[in-house]
Amino acid sequence: MRKKGVEYRKNFLEGADMNLPKNIFSGNWKEGHVQGIAVDTVRGYVYYSFTTILLKTDMEGNAIATVENLIGHLGCIAFDSENNRVYGSLELKHDSIGAGIVARTGKALAEENAFYLVSFDADKLTRMGMDAEKDGAMKAVYLRDVVSDYSSTDESSGRPHRFGCSGIDGVSVGPVFGSGKDGARKIMVAEGIYGEIDRTDNDHQVLLQYDLSIFDAYAEPLQQLCPHHNGPEKCEERYFFYTGNTNWGIQNLEYDSHSGYWFVAVYPGEKTEFEHFKMFAIDGTVSAKQSKLEGRGAEKGMLLTSAKIGVGQKENRIYGSHFSRGSTGIAALGDGRFYISFDGNIPEEKLFFTNVKLCRFDASFPDWFCEE
Repeated sequence: MRKKGVEYRKNFLEGADMNLPKNIFSGNWKEGHVQGIAVDTVRGYVYYSFTTILLKTDMEGNAIATVENLIGHLGCIAFDSENNRVYGSLELKHDSIGAGIVARTGKALAEENAFYLVSFDADKLTRMGMDAEKDGAMKAVYLRDVVSDYSSTDESSGRPHRFGCSGIDGVSVGPVFGSGKDGARKIMVAEGIYGEIDRTDNDHQVLLQYDLSIFDAYAEPLQQLCPHHNGPEKCEERYFFYTGNTNWGIQNLEYDSHSGYWFVAVYPGEKTEFEHFKMFAIDGTVSAKQSKLEGRGAEKGMLLTSAKIGVGQKENRIYGSHFSRGSTGIAALGDGRFYISFDGNIPEEKLFFTNVKLCRFDASFPDWFCEE
C-alpha cells in the first residue's frame, strides 16, 4: 500500500511521467451515491464523498480511512496539496434531500438549516470509522451568505430561496478570475440551485469566493445537534455564471491549471428554451464584469465568462458539452489529464460505488473528455 505511495511521490519529485492507474474502484458503500472525488498523486491517495462519509483509499482502491457520523449532505470535495487538506461542502437542511438523509440514517438533526465549508486534515485520516464530530480530523466554517440566500424570499421574483438557492455543493481551489494562473488562491463554493421551471430568476449559477485563511480563523469541530455559527460575516465576492436551467445547480466544480478553465458539472434542467448541457467551462483567464443578470429584471452582478469551447447557445453566451460524467466527481491533474467518477450502484443490495477513470481533456473532442 505505502510502497505505491512512495513511488508516486518519487516520480512526481523527479518530474517523471506518473504511471497512474487507468481505473480505481472505490469498493461498495451503503451510505449514498458518490458526490465527489479528490486525488493526491504526490502521496498516492484518493478521497471520495459518499454523501454521509468521507472515504480515503490508496491508488489501488484499498480503504485506509473513513470519516462517518454525518447527518448532512457532504457534496463536492477538493484536495489542496499546499495545505494537505481536503475541502468540501456540507448541508444540514430539511428539504427533500435533508429529509431523505435523516430517514435513511435514523439520526436526529437540529431544527435550523446550516451550511458549512469543511476541512479534513489528510494526515489525521488514519483509520476506519473515524467520527466527524469527535476525532479531530474534520472542522467546519459556517457560511452566513448561504444561510441567508436559502432562507430569504427572492427580491426579483418574490419566490422562496434567493436565486433559487438550495444550499451548496461544488467546491474548488484556484486563482481569482482574471488574475492569471499565479493569482491569489481562493476557495470557491457554488450554491445549489432548485430547478423550478416556473421562475426565471434561477438560471444563473452562483459562486461565492472566500480566502483560504477562513479555516485557520474560524473552523471549529462540527456539532450537528447544535450547529455553531463561527464563520466570516460575508464572502469576499459573489459571482454569477449564466448556464440556464439546471437541477440542483453545480454538482462538481474543478479548477484546471493546465487550461485555466473551471469545469462545471451539473444535472441538466428542464426548461425548453435551453440546450441542457451536462458540463460547462468558465474561462478563468477573464475577469468577472458587472453585468445585467438575465431573468432578474434590472439586477446586476459580477458575471463570469463561458469558455468558447463546445456547442454555443443563446447568442453564444452559453457554451457547453453533453459529456455525461463529472457530476459525481472530477479531479484535474494539471497536465491535461483528469480523474473522473463513473458511478454505479447495486440496487438489490442498496450499495453504491464508483470507478475513477483516467481521462484526457481536449476541447476538439465532441464531449471534451475521453478515457486514457
